Amino acid sequence: MSQPSPAAANHNTHESHAVPGWILLAVYLALVILTGLTVAAAGINLGQFNIIVALIIAALKAALVVLFFMHLFWDSPFNSIVLICALFCVAIFISLAVMDTTSYNPNLTAPQSVQIGQ
Repeated sequence: MSQPSPAAANHNTHESHAVPGWILLAVYLALVILTGLTVAAAGINLGQFNIIVALIIAALKAALVVLFFMHLFWDSPFNSIVLICALFCVAIFISLAVMDTTSYNPNLTAPQSVQIGQ
């Protein structure tokens, strides 16, 4: 009977770690503060930049949740960088699409009735 390779033996082991309570509390407080910033930013008229500010705050909150509550912070740093870049790219794409919607004037005039045969 053959023995499993060291790589196969390491594949089945999972390292668990306990997150200190102060980190979870700090992230929770940061999320509460960012939520307050979102509410405050909604009350300020920034024109077309309201959506950009809201999306940046939302991306920061999503990054905090994924990094600390889903333990990505303790994973490979490359995975964290890719996730954060992806969140900000999505926020940029959505904000550009929303800003572009105000530059078009739709043609809302009713069509003229056409009488055939006269």
